[in-house]
This record gives sequence, structure tokens and C-alpha cells, in this order.
Amino acid sequence: MSFSSDVKEELSKLNTFNKENLVEAELLGYMLSQNAQDNGESIEFITENEFNIERLYKLLFRLNIEYEPETRGKVIVAKIKKDKSFSNFRLFDNEDEHRALARGAFLGSGSISNPNKNYHLEIDLKHLDFAKYLKNLLYGYNINLKILENKSVVYIKEGEEISKFLAFIGASQSVLKFEEIRVMRDMRNNVNRLVNCETANLNKTVNAAIEQIEAIEFLKKIKKFDTLSDDLIEIAELRVKNPDATLKELGGMLEEPIGKSGVNHRLKKILDIAQEIKKGY
Repeated sequence: MSFSSDVKEELSKLNTFNKENLVEAELLGYMLSQNAQDNGESIEFITENEFNIERLYKLLFRLNIEYEPETRGKVIVAKIKKDKSFSNFRLFDNEDEHRALARGAFLGSGSISNPNKNYHLEIDLKHLDFAKYLKNLLYGYNINLKILENKSVVYIKEGEEISKFLAFIGASQSVLKFEEIRVMRDMRNNVNRLVNCETANLNKTVNAAIEQIEAIEFLKKIKKFDTLSDDLIEIAELRVKNPDATLKELGGMLEEPIGKSGVNHRLKKILDIAQEIKKGY
């Protein structure tokens, strides 16, 4: 199964049916979702996810709301009778009710991508007003949703925010799995960054060494090498014999060892001399 289905399976098994107000709040979340279509006398909730529909059936049963299950190919449909139960919905004003409402909205039409590939969670709601309502509601719990421009879709693309949302709606096992994947993914990214950095530094070192050796060979070719000072000749000969050595390593090979900056200064001086002579050619 997908990670999204795993989350919904976990949520579908939560035992939160003992408090009617929480059941009402979660059912309202379902009804705000794009998958709940009002057909006048009834509301059709349409989904391909078995965990969505199983949870919905339990909520309806708990509130004694009549419904008819249907199967249309791969699609599962719950035709829900609109009775006085729906008119009794009220504003929910405590944290547990807000958690239940957000959970219902996610189960109703939410999805989350495979966190091994990218971080993306979204919920497709029926109206832009619903999207704004859910965004503002969760902002009060330090969970930052964004709204897709001109659409009634709320989404999250940050790993930490997705983790907070999953924890908020009660998917504790999914949070642990998500965080484990996040840690491994971040570690891989850090290793790749380090490797890329080391590779870039190595390429820079190799290119510098090639440029230095070419300058030295040029001075030898035009019979100017022997006119260099003894300290420049010494470092030049070491560089030609040790093309892979670092500046620090070259400094340690000298008869009178010097540091990295001293070696760099001498080699730069050789480059400057070679470049100055080339200008006259």
C-alpha cells in the first residue's frame, strides 16, 4: 500500500466513537471534502479507499444516520440521507473537536505522497471558504497550511509541518514512520552534499595543480626556469614530482618546511612570472 493508505488505515482504526461531539466533528470534516457531493435529498460520498468508507460508515452508524452503500466499479459510494442530524451540526470550539474535524477532512479527500520521494500533503475541499476555515483553524495550533491559488485545496510541502499535522489528527504510528524516513532522507542529502563539496574541492585542487605544472613546464621550455630564485625552483620541482599533493603536503616536503599559505604564495609567484612572460609572446 501507499504511505497515504497506511495513514488512512491507522486513522480508520482509532476508537473515538464514545463521544458524540467528536463523531459529529469528524463527520463534518468528511462533508467539507470534495468527495462529498450534495444531491438535494442525499449526499453521495465517493471514494476508492476502503479505509475512508469504513470509517465513514462507523461515524454514520454512531449518529443513527441512514445511508446506502453502493459499488460502482472501483468506486465505493455511500448515499447518505439528509435528515435533521445534519442540521444539528454546530460550531466546534475545543481542541479535541478540531482534531476530529481535521481528521475527517483528511480522510474525506486528503492524500500524502511517498516521503521517500518528496513531502506533499493536500486536502481537496468543496469550497474556498472551507479551505480558508481549515487553514485558519490549524494555524491556531502552529500548523501552517497553504491554499492553492484560486482553488479549494490546502496543502503542505514542509516535512516538519506534515509531521505536526499527522500528530494533530491522531496518526501517531505514521508520524514515527514519517520521521524515520525524514531522518534517513536528510542523512542521505547531507552525505550527498558533503560528497559534492569534496568532489568540487578535489577538482579545484587538481585544476590548480595542472595550471601550476603547465606554468613550470612553460618556463623550462623557454629556458627561464633556472632564472627563478632557489625557493621557487625548490617548490616547482616538488610540484612536478608530486602533482596530487596538497599545498600542506608540499610545504612539509621542503628542506625548510613552510605552511600552506607560504606554498600558495610561491606557486602563485611562479604563475605570475609565467603569465607576464606570455604577454610578450
